[in-house]
Amino acid sequence: MRPLCVAFCLLCLSGCLPVSTYYAEGVSAAQLVRDDTHCDVQALRDAPVANQTRQHPPRFVPRRVCDAAGHCFNKGGYWVPGEIYTVDVNADLRKRVKGLCMADRGYTPVELPACPKGVAQAAPPGPSPVLPRLNANSCAIRTDGGLRVVTQG
Repeated sequence: MRPLCVAFCLLCLSGCLPVSTYYAEGVSAAQLVRDDTHCDVQALRDAPVANQTRQHPPRFVPRRVCDAAGHCFNKGGYWVPGEIYTVDVNADLRKRVKGLCMADRGYTPVELPACPKGVAQAAPPGPSPVLPRLNANSCAIRTDGGLRVVTQG
């Protein structure tokens, strides 16, 4: 039950988080999706997933014993094995390759604040047909089909 509550809380909070995306004024939402997908594929081809299994070092946990007089000393103990985990050693390189690919296509990485609830409810459904010019009042709404950018003022 607890994981379900955590997932629900994260879902609720995700509407408040800023939206990170690549942006180019005047580009259609469909073109952004095509370019983003193309660059994902290129980055994956140029810097494929390279998972490595690693292990944190084991650690010794001493057993502390105290007598009735309050004198304490270590007596034996036990080893806790290090946790095993996986790392994709190409993840950072893949991110840089994608960034270069998107820059070559005229996009800039941006972080837009999430639109307030009232603005989001008043906006037309679906993604922006064309990405508008950004200003200090621009905000973003994640939609099923992509992203709607609202520019006020």
